[in-house]
Amino acid sequence: MERQRSVSVERVGVEIDGRTILTDVSVELTAARTAVIGANGSGKSTFARLLNGLTAPTAGRVRVHGLDSVRDRSEVRRRVGFVFTDPDAQILMPTPAEDLALSLRGRPKAEVAAKVVETLAEHGLSAHADVPASTLSGGQKQMLALASVLITEPDLVVADEPTTLLDLAHTRRVGELLLSQPAQVVLVTHDLELAARCDVALLFEAGRLVRQGEPAEVIDAYRRGCA
Repeated sequence: MERQRSVSVERVGVEIDGRTILTDVSVELTAARTAVIGANGSGKSTFARLLNGLTAPTAGRVRVHGLDSVRDRSEVRRRVGFVFTDPDAQILMPTPAEDLALSLRGRPKAEVAAKVVETLAEHGLSAHADVPASTLSGGQKQMLALASVLITEPDLVVADEPTTLLDLAHTRRVGELLLSQPAQVVLVTHDLELAARCDVALLFEAGRLVRQGEPAEVIDAYRRGCA
């Protein structure tokens, strides 16, 4: 049976250390590629973290592909790949090859070895397979962080401002890679050109979802609000 491919956020609120971060957010995400935009501090990253159980709602409910983000947290984390803004927060092993292999732990060794070689080549990291990951450039680190997520073939990829620290060439490369995924993608971004290439856009303001719909219209509303 084909898995349900929708994310349902129902009247969700989030409070952290007594601060209200999100208020009464409701949305149904069924598009293949959803952009999430808004000013710094608007609640975008907290919204993203709801989708793989990194943050739990203090009110309301989140369902990801039919799974409750709190009750089924382990399975949600298995199906949802999360890409952080800073790849140093995501790279856990000394070398790229070891880091990719960690994502496949529990699988047969021969399968892991073959998949790691294939993935390194696909992301332009073959020559860096066994060098210290700390010596990679910022762009190479982000490619490794993204590869470590994609190698598991997740059903949903959530990327929290993955191009913020990158130069133009790597920004374009990461953007192209994310938008070409067969998985459903939710992309938090300040790159409005990248957001415009998604199917749907969400605009957050002061912890509330204030607009959703066709990206060009939502982006125009955001720009008018910043004028």
